Amino acid sequence: MTEMLISPITLHANPERVVILPFTISISPRDSAMGAGSRVSRICDAIAAMSLEQVRNELEVVNRDFTSRHWQARGIFLERFRQIKAMNGGLDALDEDHMALIGAYFCHEYSYSAAAVMNPSVVYHPDQSGAGEGVNFIMSTRTVGEGHISTVSFREGTFHPDGTVELKPEADFAVAAKPLGNAPLDGVVTVHGHQACPISETVLFPVTRSQSNGLEDLRMLKFTDESGSASYMGTYTAYNGKETACECLETSDFRSFKLTPFRGAASGHKGLGIFPRKINGRWAAVGRLDHESIFYLESDDKYTWNYGDRILGPEAPWELIQMGNCGSPIELEEGWLVLTHGVGPVRRYSLGAALLDKDDPRIVLARSTEPLLSPSEDNREGYVPNVIYTCGAMRIGDWIFMPYGVADSSIHFASIKIKDLLAHLGYPAASVSQENAAE
Repeated sequence: MTEMLISPITLHANPERVVILPFTISISPRDSAMGAGSRVSRICDAIAAMSLEQVRNELEVVNRDFTSRHWQARGIFLERFRQIKAMNGGLDALDEDHMALIGAYFCHEYSYSAAAVMNPSVVYHPDQSGAGEGVNFIMSTRTVGEGHISTVSFREGTFHPDGTVELKPEADFAVAAKPLGNAPLDGVVTVHGHQACPISETVLFPVTRSQSNGLEDLRMLKFTDESGSASYMGTYTAYNGKETACECLETSDFRSFKLTPFRGAASGHKGLGIFPRKINGRWAAVGRLDHESIFYLESDDKYTWNYGDRILGPEAPWELIQMGNCGSPIELEEGWLVLTHGVGPVRRYSLGAALLDKDDPRIVLARSTEPLLSPSEDNREGYVPNVIYTCGAMRIGDWIFMPYGVADSSIHFASIKIKDLLAHLGYPAASVSQENAAE
């Protein structure tokens, strides 16, 4: 196995990370013992009938239990009251304390990372202040809570020239990013984190029906267009409980996030990894079209991906069941580095890599014959045992910095010198191969 620098830092599931979300109660009369009155109306009427002293006593209990756990909890309660009022009608001429208490009754806490944290990707931070000789980064994580609902959250940190990693302290609070107004049930939606919140406080929850059971495995990248302007984007898997679809996240500031479903034949497959710049004037990506191989795709429209050329398929025993890409390609002087995963016996996931030609990424210059990183005795146990997986690494000087998930339960950090990674691939001694099998 190739020598890597493994950080002692490990991230685990954390049930203390909570956000306040809407708590929905049926407004159908048949679900209420009151008959003609809905449960929502019954609850609202009961609170509206309370004296101001009663309301303030109840709010004191709520504030004692929850205000210290959330950022601007009262503002969240008042916003929820406005939503209930718009849906249910009435509730006029109430003072702010009555409004806040009604809102609190229709909220609940959700521990978004109680079950697992896994499958990270990483990009350069737009703010490099305080990095010194290092590089600040933003890491996305897949966090899993009650009901196995997956969300996207973020951590900030610094990569140092010696290959070591430093994570900024976790923010005190977590806040769910939300659409402005009523979000569409399907299609494009933009969600907003609070402008005053650090990036590490923002959590992206499912919004549309295609995402209803989770946002999974964000593959972030920093994309540079022909003019030299840079923006951030990434692909992720939207899961509705039955089907998966590939969708696109775009942001310029990690405050607002545009979420757009992809179109085309490739949109029904997981794991599309977009190149960080256009290739010969076209958008380019690697991804799976057959559930077992890696394809190279091009498109004139970044939201439409159809068919492509098969460039890598299972060969070695450790990847014989299936293989796929792990994030977006990374540009080196020697070519495009693509991290890969392979599945072997007993559904054991290992990581590898491949090097593609810089001008024509259909040409494979070299590939792993042995795993770059595999489960071992000290990193195999967890929610899904025997899995090593990443959704994206980044080049920093002479290093490749790669956070990775272990057993769908924790996140670890590895660094490897580019020269050592190329040696692992046997490049430049490896013979050039081209495995176009799109017949």
